Amino acid sequence: MTFPLPINTAGSAYTDINGLESLKADSKSPQALGKVAQQVEAMFLQMMLKSMRDANLGDGIFDSDEGRMYQDMFDKQVALDMSQHQTMGIGDLLMRQLTQKSDAGSAPSALTPARAAAADPAQFVAQVLPAIKQAARTLGVNPQGLLAQAVLETAWGQRIPKTADGSSSFNLFGIKAGPNWKGARATADTVEFDGTVAKRQQAVFRVYGSIEESVNDFAQLLSASPRYSEALAAGADPRNFAQAMGSSGYATDPEYANKLKQILSSERLQSAVGVRTAGLQK
Repeated sequence: MTFPLPINTAGSAYTDINGLESLKADSKSPQALGKVAQQVEAMFLQMMLKSMRDANLGDGIFDSDEGRMYQDMFDKQVALDMSQHQTMGIGDLLMRQLTQKSDAGSAPSALTPARAAAADPAQFVAQVLPAIKQAARTLGVNPQGLLAQAVLETAWGQRIPKTADGSSSFNLFGIKAGPNWKGARATADTVEFDGTVAKRQQAVFRVYGSIEESVNDFAQLLSASPRYSEALAAGADPRNFAQAMGSSGYATDPEYANKLKQILSSERLQSAVGVRTAGLQK
């Protein structure tokens, strides 16, 4: 039985060094990731074939240095061909892993139901700022205070609670789902403080359908409860707002106000806001 060798198109021969270099140059595209997965599966198949060859029980017609060299070349090409036209599942598994890592650092919208992590601070600010500015106008406060809370509660969008199917809860402010909450819920690990002692525990959070729903619910919470009246009264100054929110008991962290102030004065926030800084004052 003979095995037809594939035509040497880009990446179809194991000796194609240029094809491998092109993968490095375009390492984040789905096509490149697929080729990487194929190459890894091909290497696994080649090792499997080599192990089978090494386990033979006697001398064969290829048992010479030259014969073994050609046999090895043939096995490598067969392995690559099999990885491109058939699958053992190894490439598919690796492709899923590579795609997840690529998504974590890519530019597409991160606060979608499928993904709840922003690629960078600037992207996070761009996604949440329109809704935050609208809520800030309704509350009569500077939006920087609300933005700092969203940053602190989600770690720049990296720690947003997810539902059981992995979708985003869009919960930007860590609002828990009490007995009066009638909507969907998401369970996630959180850190609560008993005095100055931090304790990790699971909590149930509210789930929203969008960023806007999350921000509007937070604004409603602030305006409806007397405990946040001082924060709203001081809201024109983001640092005063942060201090009042820390004193309100919104969070159990005794350093909550200081952490908000650190975010407000951080170069990271100012850099992320960039040209939007002037718009934050409106």
